[in-house]
Amino acid sequence: MAPDARDTFGPKRKNPLATPPVRTHKSAQQKRLMADLANRYAQNVLGKFYVDNQCIDCDLCRETAPNNYTRWDDGGYSYVYKQPSSPEEEAACKEAMEGCPVEAIGNNG
Repeated sequence: MAPDARDTFGPKRKNPLATPPVRTHKSAQQKRLMADLANRYAQNVLGKFYVDNQCIDCDLCRETAPNNYTRWDDGGYSYVYKQPSSPEEEAACKEAMEGCPVEAIGNNG
């Protein structure tokens, strides 16, 4: 049976091959909870849903709510071109916001 790393290095010995922990500033450790209204793209139509400058152009929102989100080709990002006008569109926009991998979609409503 192969020896375990704990057997080799013991409880007080450090594994010389282990990656040291990375220290980050406290502000870098805080997770963004939602898009920032101050950083919303100007192309967003006025209303409660918007996309901010954290958008990575992943296409998730455009696939989830195609009646409300579109792509700004010159900038390579999505924006809200039409605010939801039905419960179905509202639900699709909320689903897009919750699924956004970088939390670039906000709801200011």
